[in-house]
Amino acid sequence: METVQELIPLARGMMAQRPNRKLVKLYVLGSVLAFFGVVIGLVETVCSPFTAASRLRDEEAAVAELQAARERKVLETRALLEKGRQQEAALRSRALSNRLHAS
Repeated sequence: METVQELIPLARGMMAQRPNRKLVKLYVLGSVLAFFGVVIGLVETVCSPFTAASRLRDEEAAVAELQAARERKVLETRALLEKGRQQEAALRSRALSNRLHAS
């Protein structure tokens, strides 16, 4: 069935044949499920711009968090390298001062 106008002749034909109760219940159940499917599709269509925007915000927040973590890691490694250089310089100066005293 491609259009809604085809439903009315179908319903009239079904009622003219006098279907049993089980078939009527099955048709009603199918109609109700189809109606719920249409309603859910409409709700999804209406709400999809909002969910896409929130998904985009979440992705941007995750990217910003990753960049901040990378920057923190770079700063930590720089600090560790600088601390290591200072310790090396201190050890070299101690070694030189020991050599001066020893000679």
